[in-house]
Amino acid sequence: MPRAKPFPLSQRDARRIWLSAQRLDVAAPFGKGPQAVADAVAHLGYVQIDTINVIERCHHHILYTRIPDYRRADLREAQSIEKSVFEYWTHALSYVPTRDFRFFVPDMRLHRREGHRWFASVKPADTSKVMRLLRRGALTIRDIEDDELTEKEHLWASRKPSKRALQLAFYEGRVTICERNGMLKTYALIERHFGWGKPPKAATTAEISAYLLERALRSQGVVSLDSICHLDAPRKQQVARLIDARMRRGELVAVALEGAGRQEHWALPAALETKGEDSLDLVHILSPFDPLIIQRKRTKLFFDYEHRFEAYVPKVKRKFGYFALPVLVGDDIVAAIDLKTDRQNRKLLLQKWTWVGQGRAARGKARKDLKRRIEEELERFERFQLGQ
Repeated sequence: MPRAKPFPLSQRDARRIWLSAQRLDVAAPFGKGPQAVADAVAHLGYVQIDTINVIERCHHHILYTRIPDYRRADLREAQSIEKSVFEYWTHALSYVPTRDFRFFVPDMRLHRREGHRWFASVKPADTSKVMRLLRRGALTIRDIEDDELTEKEHLWASRKPSKRALQLAFYEGRVTICERNGMLKTYALIERHFGWGKPPKAATTAEISAYLLERALRSQGVVSLDSICHLDAPRKQQVARLIDARMRRGELVAVALEGAGRQEHWALPAALETKGEDSLDLVHILSPFDPLIIQRKRTKLFFDYEHRFEAYVPKVKRKFGYFALPVLVGDDIVAAIDLKTDRQNRKLLLQKWTWVGQGRAARGKARKDLKRRIEEELERFERFQLGQ
């Protein structure tokens, strides 16, 4: 039986579907409090963690974007008290729903069998030491004071052998990060933190493929193999077979996305029914690690906006600035604003403002109105930056 012709989808309709899937088209879609954090992470599938604090770190920023009344303590409660989220590696270190733990168990077991290339220098004696200490109770690296420091293996490595041993135990699924104070991690034995007699049963390869596809459909709306398997190319073949099977059953629709060329895309039939709906024309100042931005090629395809993360680019070569944040107004990215939080003087500093897309095209009253709306959002954003 021949396949149906792909459904034609304009760039604008595609990004509206994506914005709806990301819950950026409505105000306060998850409510407030620790449950809102749990619900947001569950819906998105992951929230990336990063150490850069030129402004508020990205995990708090991403949650604030979707939870206007977000408080940093809400994430701490979700992680440490409710235990509805935990930390593990997706395409980067991220907060992940605890309900999805079983999909990460195979990677944990793989690291136990084969080690981890980042921590190949960890000695069995170092692992035994930290595990012995953890059996007494949770600890931070600052609680271990008797290490003999070694040379760093790379720029971000630690000189403390115990820290590398803790990190390896984390990737092996022996311990978890039970609390954060800033970026200081408190580690605990994983069964003790969650109250488990034993960890959840590991998902099968087929179940992981289904999980990745369903997570992408829920949070992206229109998906490609690249967007489903972001930085995880080995899973593409299995996911492609699953897509093919769901296409044959009529559960997925092939999409001919404007500007995508030969890159294939798919969507649920229900997602395509909402493509023409208008958003509330909200203004969002996005993190460069937001799920809407982190897949740079996808952002370029959907929004015709090519984000540049220039923190590691020499100053003379920067276009947008050291830590530029894309500004979303309605369904367009209209500016990139380089911001810095001056915590000592309690100010949010505007380093550079660059109009892009429809923002660059706007003139006269339209430009002034756009600028006014962004400045109003900047005032709210400043209160978040300087608040608790």
